[in-house]
Amino acid sequence: MVLNISAKVINIFLGISFYLNLWRFKILPLMRSRIFLCLVLVLCCSCAQPSVTHYELDVIAEYPHDTESYTQGLFFHKGQMYETTGLRGKSTLRIVDMTTGKAMRRVDFHKKYFIEGSVVLNDNLYILTWDSKVAFAYGPDSLDYKATWTYPREGWGITTDGKILYASDGSSTIYVMDENMSLQRRIHVKSDGRPVRWLNELEYIDGKIWANVYTTDEIVIIDPKDGRVEGVIDCRGLLPKDRRGPETDVLNGIAYNPETEKIYLTGKNWPALYEVRIVRKNK
Repeated sequence: MVLNISAKVINIFLGISFYLNLWRFKILPLMRSRIFLCLVLVLCCSCAQPSVTHYELDVIAEYPHDTESYTQGLFFHKGQMYETTGLRGKSTLRIVDMTTGKAMRRVDFHKKYFIEGSVVLNDNLYILTWDSKVAFAYGPDSLDYKATWTYPREGWGITTDGKILYASDGSSTIYVMDENMSLQRRIHVKSDGRPVRWLNELEYIDGKIWANVYTTDEIVIIDPKDGRVEGVIDCRGLLPKDRRGPETDVLNGIAYNPETEKIYLTGKNWPALYEVRIVRKNK
């Protein structure tokens, strides 16, 4: 375990020294021992917190991406890439040809809907809406409409571990739901004890939840058991500045293909989709 020794820990050491000096005065032995024990416990707890691991990207391959795609959800199902795109009047569900970045099949949504994240669990393709207070189910293979659920929160990102659903709403909370979209519990995401807000598109990879942090070039790796951020991926420079146009928007879109164990990243209206691996940063 990597220990995170910070200024806070040094201050605790100084505090211990201060109270040890008080032993020169007439403080009851029992009180002295209790004070000392409490300070040692605080110090141990501070030192026992594992530090956040920082990563950078190694780009393996590049694929074309439709610059008309305001990417909201990105995932694989049966080896095929799916994408949901947002904006009113432009929201779509797509099965994507990775060689061209274009849709092989697509569903266009009514202009009143601003479509968000998407994922397949069992026989349903779940699709969130941003502010319409509904979520949809489509057939993952047929792309036929199946159902509508009332959804009490803003929809941002959604993913699954194959058993349950995890969804974000732009806050520091991830909502855990069953396949009927009934809330089971909440995960409060924190890094070094501080809430991590603006959680957006989600992807479940090897037992962890990866989350885009909206308006940033960072992806956080979250332990779904306790919400602790275990890693931060620095994605700066993934799309070079000279390839950005007036419509190019933020990093958003994480897809993991379990059949090949490959990870893909893109952004809203980006011209490229990248196959990447993460590499631990040198200190």
